[in-house]
Amino acid sequence: MIGRLRGVLLEKQAPEILIEVSGLGYEVQMPLTSFYELPELNQEAIVYTHFVVREDAQLLYGFMTKQERALFRLLIKTNGVGPKLALTILSGMTSVEFVACVERDDIATLVKLPGVGKKTAERLLVEMRDKLKSLMEASAGSEREFMLKSNYRPAKIVNTAEDDAIAALLALGYKPAQASKSVSAAYKDGMSSQELIKASLKSML
Repeated sequence: MIGRLRGVLLEKQAPEILIEVSGLGYEVQMPLTSFYELPELNQEAIVYTHFVVREDAQLLYGFMTKQERALFRLLIKTNGVGPKLALTILSGMTSVEFVACVERDDIATLVKLPGVGKKTAERLLVEMRDKLKSLMEASAGSEREFMLKSNYRPAKIVNTAEDDAIAALLALGYKPAQASKSVSAAYKDGMSSQELIKASLKSML
């Protein structure tokens, strides 16, 4: 099991990164909430990982905190939720927003995420309620850390913000027309890719 990587960040293309550890390059997929907390390219990064082995692939999912990884692991134990959908959920909302949805039985917000239908949302609310309670109890003294929103640090402005934003939304499961429309509506002059993706996701919730 690969549980943690510490190395040099070589590539960043949401939602995937390439991190070099002792001469080996690891491709890691990350939720956007973690992706935008990464350092700049060629800087050292520490990523907590969850390793998935399938018949046709070996996949690594990465997170900036153990708490977000713990939430991801709880999500994939829910009926009908695989790693890809769990990644989409944690990209569409922060951990604190997801916990709030569970506490409020907020199906309406969950079904706006791609791949989350009414039945899946209902299962998430029912199954995650007890799981989150157990997680909080197991993290005695760390509840506040788990509930804190991610520290968002805008990256440098790039010329391909719209293209990057559309590519990221497509990778998360949104349809091309939906992604393009959302990005166009959210775009404002001077926006970075990160800001535009965040605004586009918010507009669809």
